[in-house]
Amino acid sequence: MNLIDQHVTILPTDAADATLVGRVHDDAIGGPCIVTLRSGAVVDITDAFPTMTDLLESPDPVKAVRSAVGTRSWPITDVLASSLAARTGAPYLLAPVDLSVLKAAGVTFATSLLERLIEERAGGDPEQADAIRGDFERLIGSTLSSIEPGSEDAARLKEDLKARGQWSQYLEVGLGPDPEVFTKAPVLSAVGCGSEIGVAQVSSWNNPEPEVALAVSSTGRIVGAMLGNDVNLRDVEGRSALLLPKAKDNNASASLGPFIRLLDESFTLDDVRAAEVRLQVLGEDDGFVLDDVSYMREISRDISTLAEYTVGDAHQYPDGIVLYTGTLFSPTHDRGGEGMGFTHHIGDVVRISSPKLGTLVNRVNHSEKAQRWEFGLRSFIANLHGRGLVGKVGA
Repeated sequence: MNLIDQHVTILPTDAADATLVGRVHDDAIGGPCIVTLRSGAVVDITDAFPTMTDLLESPDPVKAVRSAVGTRSWPITDVLASSLAARTGAPYLLAPVDLSVLKAAGVTFATSLLERLIEERAGGDPEQADAIRGDFERLIGSTLSSIEPGSEDAARLKEDLKARGQWSQYLEVGLGPDPEVFTKAPVLSAVGCGSEIGVAQVSSWNNPEPEVALAVSSTGRIVGAMLGNDVNLRDVEGRSALLLPKAKDNNASASLGPFIRLLDESFTLDDVRAAEVRLQVLGEDDGFVLDDVSYMREISRDISTLAEYTVGDAHQYPDGIVLYTGTLFSPTHDRGGEGMGFTHHIGDVVRISSPKLGTLVNRVNHSEKAQRWEFGLRSFIANLHGRGLVGKVGA
């Protein structure tokens, strides 16, 4: 099964009006280049911005990109072909961020809150999930979506659920004053559009988490957005929330791309708030098809609130962050048995798309068999040094 076909486009529908920036790997220099799209070409602007963080931390990233002098370029069709097929020798897409810390917000939608409650009650056993889901939906399903986290109504619901013996750590972060924000994966470990994504072999119940991810500067300013897949092991997290690092942080378990769309006159925070996110999962071994659309307008905490909570006086991120804003996907589609819900099969093609952000496409493999992450900070610094770019970083 192809990662892409004639009916799927990687770029935003209004790409001609968008300020798009990203990173590509170029075999000729053995490392990453910072690029932007201009008139159907991927233009190398690394001489102006050795790292994506340098660009995102500039006072006016949009102005900086538009005035940057490009040194080389490649047709976008060649770069996409190289990214989505066997590497052809042309540059291929990487995750569009480098030094930014990879953070994620959890339990930011009522549907995902219910699923976390189900995982917890099921103890990671998918066979129990369907019955538990029905119980919770009857008890609090319609109530959750109408309550503002941290409000007096949320506090009253909290006390009511505690009295019923139904309170949970997930309800605390879903309804309480403090959102769940955690470190998703190490710096530089995210994979880009066209790469394999990984689920650990220990897991038999897992799912994609299609999300809008924010590019946030060191001052807490949202400067752009992209698509993300916060791959999750449901059975591992369901055994204990303290296993969240194992459930979330595995090789190739964080995907971002295809590009960062910078906020400008054609794309604002209100466009992010109004985004529709489509998830398609195409099974290679069983012909399974999942095709759903969900809506950022249903988020329980505003995206600005999440960014402000994460970056502030209590914690600084001098190189900025990428913030996954939480999943809108409720993985309840049965696959492999009634009441079993959804889980990945090896070889699944996952497409996450939104009209103004494009399409992020990846194929599922075991984390142990996906491409090993070996280009870390030492390799990155050595590569920049060898290209004479170290002195320009942070300049």
